[in-house]
Amino acid sequence: MFDIMQLRCFVAVAEELHFGRAAARLNMTQPPLSRQIQVLERIIDAPLLERTSRAVRLTPAGRSFLPEARRILKLAASASAAAKRIAAGKTGGIRIGFTAGGAYSFLPQLVTAMRHRLPEVDLSLKEMVSVDQLEALGSGEIDIGLLRPPVGRPELDSLRVVAEPLVAAVPAGHPLAGRPSLALNDLDGQPFIMYAPYESRYFYDLLVSEFARAKVLPRYVQHLSQIHSILSLVRAGLGLAVVPETAEGLRMDGIVLRPLRIKAPRPVEMFLVWRRDGDNPLLPTVVEVGREIALT
Repeated sequence: MFDIMQLRCFVAVAEELHFGRAAARLNMTQPPLSRQIQVLERIIDAPLLERTSRAVRLTPAGRSFLPEARRILKLAASASAAAKRIAAGKTGGIRIGFTAGGAYSFLPQLVTAMRHRLPEVDLSLKEMVSVDQLEALGSGEIDIGLLRPPVGRPELDSLRVVAEPLVAAVPAGHPLAGRPSLALNDLDGQPFIMYAPYESRYFYDLLVSEFARAKVLPRYVQHLSQIHSILSLVRAGLGLAVVPETAEGLRMDGIVLRPLRIKAPRPVEMFLVWRRDGDNPLLPTVVEVGREIALT
């Protein structure tokens, strides 16, 4: 099979119709140029050029072969340029997992910043709970995750990008809705929309810990995993809830969000997480962008 150099030599001679000018164009001497053309003709098993002492002309086979040779050279150059850009982390694709909570605040900022920094990059976004994201990182299904702690796996690196307070969600007509802020004691014995212990393990453990520390026991009436679903039930009057502050971005009618007074509160956190041995060239850029826009 012929190679790229032989095609370059043929195209140069075919366009110049002069071996001397073609050799100068390719920064080589005429003898090796002539040998490359001869080898190409033997491989194709057809004469491509008619050579005389006065002129060089394309044969019918040469005229047919020239546009195809140009196309192959263009494809080779395009493939090489694309590979270089991907290796340099300037183009390609990256698969990002995210929780529903991440979509309320940090994810839109990350996507906007990535689009501005690397407009040629293809972002593939997949909504997943945190536990499933950890599994997807391990299997290579996603390149980076936006998830809740704990991470706790030695093969993973992480960067905290969100740290925010908890707020109380109260139906607009509830007696507690008129207060400027609430204490955990205000939730004692109240009907409460709680997080699911598996799908939302982070929030479940966080609230159970805070309630136990404050000696508060709300009356759990539902267990759900998604913040927007929890707020929908609060709006329906089924109970109160505690959500991260960024839930204000959902702007649901019929609900008021009030600061929650907690002694020594722990912030609600979110992390970018990726494999230490991840080989996607775009990973360093995503982490760098995440560090620049972190909401901590």
